[in-house]
Amino acid sequence: MTIPTSWDVVHSCGHEWTHDLSGRPADRRAAFSRWLSGRDCTDCWRATQAGDSADRKEWLAARRAAEQQAATEWAERFGMPPLDGPEKILGWGERCRHQLTTAAHTALAVEGSWDETRWTALEEQIRAVTRAGWWLDQRDTNPADLPELLNAATESDRGTENPFL
Repeated sequence: MTIPTSWDVVHSCGHEWTHDLSGRPADRRAAFSRWLSGRDCTDCWRATQAGDSADRKEWLAARRAAEQQAATEWAERFGMPPLDGPEKILGWGERCRHQLTTAAHTALAVEGSWDETRWTALEEQIRAVTRAGWWLDQRDTNPADLPELLNAATESDRGTENPFL
């Protein structure tokens, strides 16, 4: 007997839909249909999202403004240079630099074993990296890895792993 590809699902909103699950492996279709039954149907989900979009955008704009203000104040307080790059990512890059640097300070100096001298040397490396795109690329990095990443970014003789160059 073949595993069905179409599943009738009664969603949590009460609507019943027939879903084509042929794109899923046969052994995962039943579990996915159970998961779907715990969710609103597509129409109800979209209606919910449309109603919240104005509030969500307003909340997000306020949060980004607060983060940007904190990043700007932090940069001024610690003498961080302005970042370079396309205008549309400069603010995001500043927020990423602020968040990663403060998280690294907590991990290495506050909770870790770094002394003030070692942290000051790292701050100089942080000041040397002014490309906003670099900070964006590192935004999901473990804060404890920041020293190694900065060493790689600030080495004057940066080698390559390509053996043919």
